[in-house]
Amino acid sequence: MTTPTPDRLADIEALKQLKARYFRYMDTKDWAALRTVFTDDARMDIDGFGSDGGDAIIAFMSGVLTPLRTVHHGHMPEITLTGPDTATGIWAMFDYVQFPADGAPQGFHGYGHYHDEYRKQDGTWRIASTTVARLRIDPLPGGLPQNPA
Repeated sequence: MTTPTPDRLADIEALKQLKARYFRYMDTKDWAALRTVFTDDARMDIDGFGSDGGDAIIAFMSGVLTPLRTVHHGHMPEITLTGPDTATGIWAMFDYVQFPADGAPQGFHGYGHYHDEYRKQDGTWRIASTTVARLRIDPLPGGLPQNPA
């Protein structure tokens, strides 16, 4: 195994910080800040629902997530630097998604993985592609919403 250089370790840390901002901006509904974590040509696939382009991703996410209460966690990153300005990452994930409802909370706890591709632009790492693959969903006490859209 090759000993990582300080620059490579700094890139890995920058990618961890990038993903942390992604989760925080999403959960705090800071859509303008969230846009800054994506490349202009970014792609997203969440459980089969896709968007192409950074602006389209934000339009999709803000349209779906604004009325919801969410908490996202990413853990145990497996980051691979594939070139001087490219990288991939797999993150174990947990999310809590609660839909507006009267009575017991409706929504789910989700478990799975993010599969990401990153690209450095103008010296800054950004998400070029992200895919969420959930392995399990546990309904909240009020169940899954009947018509979440």
